Amino acid sequence: MTVAVVTANAYYIHPIIGEVARDFGVSDARIGIVPALNQLALALGILLLLPLGDRYSNKVLCIGFVAAQSVFMLGMALAEGFVLFTLASTLLGFVTIAPYLIPAFASKRVAPERLGQVTALLTAGVIFGILVARVGAGIVAEHFGWRTIYWCAFALMAGVTLLLPLTMRSEGAVRKVPQVSYGALILSVFTLARFHRDMLVSALIQGLNFASFTATWLALALHMTSPAMGYGVDTVGYLAGIAAISIFSTPRLGRWADRIGPRRARMFAAIAQLTGTALLYPLGWNVWALLVPLLIMNIVGPSIDVAGRMTFLVLEPAIRTRLTTAYIVFMFLGGAMGSLAATSVYDTAGWAGTCVLLLGISAGITALSWHAQRVHVRS
Repeated sequence: MTVAVVTANAYYIHPIIGEVARDFGVSDARIGIVPALNQLALALGILLLLPLGDRYSNKVLCIGFVAAQSVFMLGMALAEGFVLFTLASTLLGFVTIAPYLIPAFASKRVAPERLGQVTALLTAGVIFGILVARVGAGIVAEHFGWRTIYWCAFALMAGVTLLLPLTMRSEGAVRKVPQVSYGALILSVFTLARFHRDMLVSALIQGLNFASFTATWLALALHMTSPAMGYGVDTVGYLAGIAAISIFSTPRLGRWADRIGPRRARMFAAIAQLTGTALLYPLGWNVWALLVPLLIMNIVGPSIDVAGRMTFLVLEPAIRTRLTTAYIVFMFLGGAMGSLAATSVYDTAGWAGTCVLLLGISAGITALSWHAQRVHVRS
């Protein structure tokens, strides 16, 4: 539940981005700055703060960062201008570390043969948070205004902040990295990443995967609420509800990846996602037809992430948090680029241009996944 609530914060804006842009009087291209800076701040925060998980108590760090998220969520709810809203969103992104501390925390406490299943269960928690954020935001904004969403989010964050000290188990005796300086600890992220090339490939694939995810939903929100389509933000929220299938499919696909290997599973998932992406434009003019590509993409998209994490979470426990740091930094850099690209391309080339962009990203994911599987088989 903690993973779901703290993850949701970055996704409330997806279905309501057009509504927020109109309220603040900014263009479709400019509103993309809000999620983009949130994702960039997340990448920076993960780089500078997540490595501390290999030295200090994950429990203490999670509690502190969740409390800070609550403060900045309140700032978004209170912000009266676009600049202040963007600033609060950016600072919120910087301290959103808990969802990425918890998988490394859990990976140190499970048997290797259960890693795919446990990682998939945590990913399902992330999916649930994203699902509730996007569906709830669309429905609430349609009836009560978009700002109500952020007041509700603040209440949820305050509740998690109070409950987390009672629900998060003690870590026990987990070996930490030697007591080097903070600068050396951060530099060790780059050293480890350079040494573990397979993790870098997984990180690049997930960066593209997350870029595709953010670009799809931001562009879809603008497309569905455009004069050409004429739907309200609640319809975007209802469409987002299709992600519910991922909550059930991702754990099963995680177990499947345990059986056939993560790289092979990722390659098959990437091919399926490319197929779904290719259907976005021809089916994108009917809300019911759109369910077909969105269903495919929501089933296989999270499994690409799960398989990518599995390639390095089997390594030495003492380095997993720092490897996760590099992986997540790539992921959110991709998310930032996807946010900017989707809103900018949609502003100039509409739904057709956005679909071409998404198809190119998906083709890149498939090519890299195939290459990673081929290299692994040869080695």
